[in-house]
This record gives sequence, structure tokens and C-alpha cells, in this order.
Amino acid sequence: MAEAGKTESLGWPAAIHAALRKHDVRQVAYVPDGGHTELLQRVHADPAMTPVLLTSEQEGVGVVTGAWLGGQRSALVMQSSGVGNCVNLLSLVRLCQLPFLALVTMRGEWGEFNPWQVPMGSTTAQAFALMGVQVQRAETPDEVAPVMQAACAMAFEGGTPMAVLLAQRLIGAKEFLK
Repeated sequence: MAEAGKTESLGWPAAIHAALRKHDVRQVAYVPDGGHTELLQRVHADPAMTPVLLTSEQEGVGVVTGAWLGGQRSALVMQSSGVGNCVNLLSLVRLCQLPFLALVTMRGEWGEFNPWQVPMGSTTAQAFALMGVQVQRAETPDEVAPVMQAACAMAFEGGTPMAVLLAQRLIGAKEFLK
């Protein structure tokens, strides 16, 4: 586990991976996203984790459910634009009281060039809250490790559905290719 003061030298994607390892996450369901590239490379390289490539984010709720029913912990990795795709299926998490952890790279915030990302990006936390998922947010590299550790403990030890929002300022604003 990275200490709060050492997160930046470790790198925040490594801090996320370390938290997932510490909490015995075995499956990581994801839709490819540039903001999660380093984390996903680590997951693919880790023999203790199984990456599960999705065609859409709502499939990830089913993967998380199936993993839990099969005795494994899992996490859903996506971009904020995919949260809207999951809202209906998040009722499964709520009604079945499943452990749930989502890692969400934010769009539609700091430095966003694409106006289509703003509506979902500005309401991601509220969408999760409406479906009974608690939200924690990391704005800086030093916040990532403690936020991840807290969210993992709440999700897997405390039974509270959790989403960690990784601010656009943390991941960097995307730009048009020139």
C-alpha cells in the first residue's frame, strides 16, 4: 500500500492497483478508457486478477454480481459518460445488497473540450447517489491511495456500494488531435 506522502512517486494508478490487491479484488470489468490505461495494463499483467473487457458499462454490473455470487471480489472501471448506462442495473446492487466498487475517470470537468461530456460529467455523483451508491472523489495524486483504501474498506468490509471519482484534473484534460 502506498503511504499518502508517497502516492505521487508510486503513481496514482499504481496506488489504485495496490488497493485492489490489498482487498483481494480478483476481477476487474472495464470499458477501455485512456484515463485508466496504466491501471488496466497493471491488471492485465497481474496473474491474481482477471480483466473482463465489456462492450458497455451496464454489463459490468452483471460481472460484479456474478463475481460475488462465485465467491470473488471485483471492481467496475469506466469513464463518467458510462455511468448513465448503468443506472437501471444499479438497482440490482441496491436490492441484492451486493458489494460494489466502481472506479470512474471523470469527463466534462476541468479543461473539457467536448461539450457532449459535460451533462453526464456534471451529474455523475448525483446519479450514483440516487441509486444508493456512496461517492468518494480524488482530485490530486496524494488523495488517491487514502480514498481508494477507504472506498475498498467500505465496499468490501462494510457492505456499502461505493464509487471513486477520479477528477479530470487528476487524469488530465483530453485534447483534439491536431
